[in-house]
Amino acid sequence: MRFTSIASGSSGNCTYVGSDNTHILIDAGVSKKRIEEGLKGLDLGLSDISAIFVTHEHVDHISALHTILKKYDIPIYATAGTIQGIRNSDKKSEMTQSRFIPVVADKQVSVGDMIIDPMTISHDALDPCGYRVYCQGKKVGVATDLGCYTEYTVDCLTDCDALLLEANHDVRMLQTGPYPYQLKRRILGDKGHLSNEKSGELLCRLLNDKMKGIFLGHLSQENNLPELAYETVRVEIEMGDTPYRGNDFPLIVASRSELSPILDF
Repeated sequence: MRFTSIASGSSGNCTYVGSDNTHILIDAGVSKKRIEEGLKGLDLGLSDISAIFVTHEHVDHISALHTILKKYDIPIYATAGTIQGIRNSDKKSEMTQSRFIPVVADKQVSVGDMIIDPMTISHDALDPCGYRVYCQGKKVGVATDLGCYTEYTVDCLTDCDALLLEANHDVRMLQTGPYPYQLKRRILGDKGHLSNEKSGELLCRLLNDKMKGIFLGHLSQENNLPELAYETVRVEIEMGDTPYRGNDFPLIVASRSELSPILDF
């Protein structure tokens, strides 16, 4: 099983999960060219992609869909609300013939030799979700755009071999930054985004002996810094009620514009 981020940040997101036989993308929120460059680093192309799973309809998660679907007949999996949101944004009706397949939270679907299990998340979209992917006895989780987390979130992401988890903003940078008040309030709210500190707190609940690596994703370009996200999360682990220390696992800040290190397991 292989797991990496092709791109991750407030400007666009695309995650790869694959096996020898099956290759999926979670979100396609950067350019088709950027996705192709990332896949090339994995010795793959878009023609190899078995399915695209979409977390929600915001542009930083779907911006390349229409250009990809012009050339490739790739099935798109998303919740019914997200499918409606995508169609609402499709002003030129470029995706009306595309193969949208509805998914439901906590109801597994199979693609090739993978099982994909959607999970409910708290975000200001029509019906957003994260995903758990199972293959060859391994489990990876992708959870960004979390305004908050609950015991349900912890249960869903427990026992992962690898994880891409949101660390969107530093609260102080956001509070003192140039964003208008209403936008700050949205980001800090329960349907906004997870801060560095909250990301570290959640991660403390999820660490386990088999964890091969953690990507910190969906960083804000205006309200965060890669080194700040890394150090804040690491310190939360160091100080948390957990037997693990901050350097016990590879902690990788997912690149905004380049393929991140690849986890093979």
